[in-house]
Amino acid sequence: MTAAGITMGIVSTGTFFPDTYVTAADIAEQSGLPEWVVREKLGIERKYVADPNVHPNEMAVRAAKKAIDRAGIDPMDIDVVLGTTEEWREYLLWTTAIDLAYETGAKRAWGIDIHTRCATSVAALKMARSLMADDPSVNTVLIGGGYAISHFIDFSDVSTSFLFNIGAGAGAMVVKRDWPENHVLGNHIITDGSMSRHVIVPSSGTVQHPTDKAVAEGGFKFRLVEPEAMKSRLGEVSIDNWLACVDTALEKSGLKSDGTPYSRGDIDFFNMSLVKPSAHLEMMDRLGLREEQSVYLYDVGHIGEQDAIVNIEAGIEQGRLKPGDTMAIIAAGIGYVWGGAIVQWGPPK
Repeated sequence: MTAAGITMGIVSTGTFFPDTYVTAADIAEQSGLPEWVVREKLGIERKYVADPNVHPNEMAVRAAKKAIDRAGIDPMDIDVVLGTTEEWREYLLWTTAIDLAYETGAKRAWGIDIHTRCATSVAALKMARSLMADDPSVNTVLIGGGYAISHFIDFSDVSTSFLFNIGAGAGAMVVKRDWPENHVLGNHIITDGSMSRHVIVPSSGTVQHPTDKAVAEGGFKFRLVEPEAMKSRLGEVSIDNWLACVDTALEKSGLKSDGTPYSRGDIDFFNMSLVKPSAHLEMMDRLGLREEQSVYLYDVGHIGEQDAIVNIEAGIEQGRLKPGDTMAIIAAGIGYVWGGAIVQWGPPK
């Protein structure tokens, strides 16, 4: 039971990846960085990249159909669709959740898009549970989206090398009220607007349209506008904010069956969005976790907000996420946002 008085569990997941990818050698050649830096410092052996013939929400539909099939439910039983497809998608001014509902057969559901960059799946779990708490008619929610912003990476701009791991793919989850397993417990999100305009695609909106000239001059790629300011601010707050999200999510998770509160010592599996290896290892160390209690997908790439779903499937496949485990999901996104959620995998403790 959560603080909101609602028990909500993850019924199933689904993922999809395009057939297109680049390797560490490709990135080294295009960026001028040594290949060992790409592999060891950036954590990339290879990564999926966007296939121009498979569009972002199309990927979401494919992942969502897998999740629905695995859940063994009729799509008409879905009450709400939370669309997490990134802003670079088939069309501007378009609600991907409505399209996702229609294409998956969830024609009774209403849909809404949500975005908080790479922390969106954490936010979606929070919103799904809140919807159930607010409206007794909401029992089944589909969360899903596609991610294809690898288009915006300029490997020649090494100031943005922390974005070089951005890949392409899709993820989806079905969550249900009163599901007996995989309960979503506490959840916490922090934002810091002082960095909201530090990483942008300059020629992509009303401030500057993506004219032919702007695109030719590199304005339709990710640029780091204030690198020193962002580096300094992230150095001050990033790890602490991640830890605060974990600790607060644990506090919000209520009591275990033995009447004691959840704490860091209860974390069995660490589900972290794909960041550079040093940051991943630092978080593991700060939480007192061992390497086998997490996954690091060198050969997939960063699939944005879908990392949380990708890591669940990888954790199960590798035998690292097991029934009875307490899973901590954490993520961060440019803007800047940090999020954390606690999930009791398998039956309740």
